[in-house]
Amino acid sequence: MKALTKVNPGYGNLELLEIEEPQVKDNLVKIKVEYSGICGSDIHSYKGEYKVNVPVVLGHEFAGIVTDVGRDVTKVKVGDRVTSETTFKICEECDFCKSKDYNLCPVRKGIGTQVDGSFAEYVLSREESVHLLPDNVSTLAASLTEPLACCVHAALERTLVTKDDVVLVIGPGPMGLLLSQVAKSQGAYVILSGVSKDRKRLDLALELGVDLVVDSKTENLDKIVMDKTNGYGANKVFDCSGVVSAVNQGLNLIRKQGDFVQVGIFAEKYNKIDLESIVQREIRYIGSRSQKPSSWITSLKLLEEERVNVEALVTKIVELENWKEALNAVLEGSEVKAIIKS
Repeated sequence: MKALTKVNPGYGNLELLEIEEPQVKDNLVKIKVEYSGICGSDIHSYKGEYKVNVPVVLGHEFAGIVTDVGRDVTKVKVGDRVTSETTFKICEECDFCKSKDYNLCPVRKGIGTQVDGSFAEYVLSREESVHLLPDNVSTLAASLTEPLACCVHAALERTLVTKDDVVLVIGPGPMGLLLSQVAKSQGAYVILSGVSKDRKRLDLALELGVDLVVDSKTENLDKIVMDKTNGYGANKVFDCSGVVSAVNQGLNLIRKQGDFVQVGIFAEKYNKIDLESIVQREIRYIGSRSQKPSSWITSLKLLEEERVNVEALVTKIVELENWKEALNAVLEGSEVKAIIKS
């Protein structure tokens, strides 16, 4: 089968190879991939900024049809429409595994990073990670369950957005657009900030129900947030940009004792963050990594109830053979969300 593979560390080193189809055993499920989204972490992997177990097939946002199951599989059958969590292997013994915080298991192996992923014709997943799709959720929409689950984890599990909150989301990329919708689904007032080159994404955010969008290059974000909150600042801030200057601005726009949740991944491990604001204003600075099983259950419910619109983010779909076209579009920022069709 064809598979888009990171063959060596460093920048680039991504090749479309012909490899053997994966075979099921034990509790594994074989899925014919229909759609697979290009994630920001795939870009970091491409650039060599995010360590993966090379050689490995990238891709972890996907949905498709079950074509085969291992002998121990009991709840999934051939022909089922499914999506899957990224967790492929865990120790099953640590405290995090016992609480189903699989994203924190110290020996966890993830699809598309440590084991072969979904930028291919077929992918394997363990049965526990596989989720059946509601009848009214398309396979295309379901391929974005993973980033939606990351946003659910950030907004509803690492903190808890409520209808009384004023929420500031920084960065109108796919994660920012999804997180804004999750916050809106809880009744919060949502402000989404970006820069001038994000105009198309900011306009899309308004169509998706975001209350206010701000171009921080031409508008005074500080004044807008403080005026809306009577000078107190936003109850919760979510950084989906991974840009240090944006984070530090956000730390000055959050209410004392507010929750600042870091969703975006930084290009560098160590960064100059405004720790003074965190300490003096008793801000809770919270990391949010990936997602866990409960995040997926909530996400699929939001999709089933049509409380979020993920397909609206998809602005480009290409065949696997044309992966360079999609990757370049993401690198250039010319598309909101690019999808590879296998």
